[in-house]
Amino acid sequence: MKLRVYLDVADPVTRRRLAALVKADPEIVLVAEAEEADVVVSERVIATAAPATVPREGAALTPRELDVLRLVARGLGNKEIAAELDLSAHTVKYHLASVLAKLGVRSRTAAVSRGIRTGLLPL
Repeated sequence: MKLRVYLDVADPVTRRRLAALVKADPEIVLVAEAEEADVVVSERVIATAAPATVPREGAALTPRELDVLRLVARGLGNKEIAAELDLSAHTVKYHLASVLAKLGVRSRTAAVSRGIRTGLLPL
């Protein structure tokens, strides 16, 4: 028995790409009506946020990265952090990207939150 799939996707390009992927599996058949389907692939499902990245195991923050994280926690922007640490804004951006990757987060706020939870930042 084949799995019946209905694609509820408005964008024609996305729909064609998904249809091609689905048709590549001989055990799946596309159906014309959602009521006929075993599975409905909807844009609401496609548009969900990707999960946060996993922290890099064993990747401790350097002293400079900790300085940057502490200043981010104080609410400073990249230019202000650069002035405080006597660095270029580009270097601060580099350190911040490294902090986000090592903590496995995607935003400054999430980095501060993870820093507090893991004891990197005092309350």
